[in-house]
Amino acid sequence: MYSKICAALSKISLMIATFGLSIVIVCVLYQVFGRYILNNTPTWAEALALLIVLYVTMLGTAVGVRDAGHIGMESLLAICPQPYKNYLEIFIHGLVAIFGACMSYNGALLARSAMDYNIPTLPLPEGLYNIPITIAGALIVLFSIEHIIALINGTEVQPSWH
Repeated sequence: MYSKICAALSKISLMIATFGLSIVIVCVLYQVFGRYILNNTPTWAEALALLIVLYVTMLGTAVGVRDAGHIGMESLLAICPQPYKNYLEIFIHGLVAIFGACMSYNGALLARSAMDYNIPTLPLPEGLYNIPITIAGALIVLFSIEHIIALINGTEVQPSWH
């Protein structure tokens, strides 16, 4: 059940990231059109594209953790004796979960502290820049726990796109 929830969260994250990437492309195209055709650069397009890139990147990072696309300690696992490999993998996923928790907590602190200030070229609060860090950190914790549960049960986490 937990794995199905994580798979759904991962797929939703991928869909949001894909949609966000489409918006970034439209923003950049509009910015280029405005600059070279209209001779009037829309300043909001760059700021919006940057904001959305943060969401796309952070969601993609979380999905990468779930799908084991992140940098692992494969060389350490290769030299580790067989009986200890499982424990080492659990330890590594535990470290990733702690990192995700720190990301989420500190991202929330940063978001909250910056909500009173607006992005200069957009009528949006600066704290929106830090919300994707908070979301990605929470997802990384959930996905790392899923990996730990799978290792304990002797199963594997199926990638999001399957």
